[in-house]
Amino acid sequence: MSEYLAILMFIAAGIAIVLITFFVARLVRPHHPYPAKDMNYECAEEPIGGAWIQFNNRFYIFALIFVLFDVEVVFLFPWAVAFGQLGLFALVEMVVFILILFFGLYYAWRKGALKWVS
Repeated sequence: MSEYLAILMFIAAGIAIVLITFFVARLVRPHHPYPAKDMNYECAEEPIGGAWIQFNNRFYIFALIFVLFDVEVVFLFPWAVAFGQLGLFALVEMVVFILILFFGLYYAWRKGALKWVS
């Protein structure tokens, strides 16, 4: 039972440290609210309308596809640098990898996910 007590003490100490830090930060921080400070900041422009507007999901999907292919380039670079030492097996593996990427790009294109305007 003493092992569980040690774990419980570590959890309690972790929670206490977080709560004490939040409490001290609340005591120390300056608090001077005024209307301009409470207003939303949008690139030094006055906000127009409310913040709760409908958002086209196509932009989100487009961004995810960009990030996916951008991250895949990170995997291509080390392979290209060490291509001379890797041999034929690594070439075949990379061709399979790139084919999977192209099929994903083709699928996204056919689904219309890459159209910026509807």
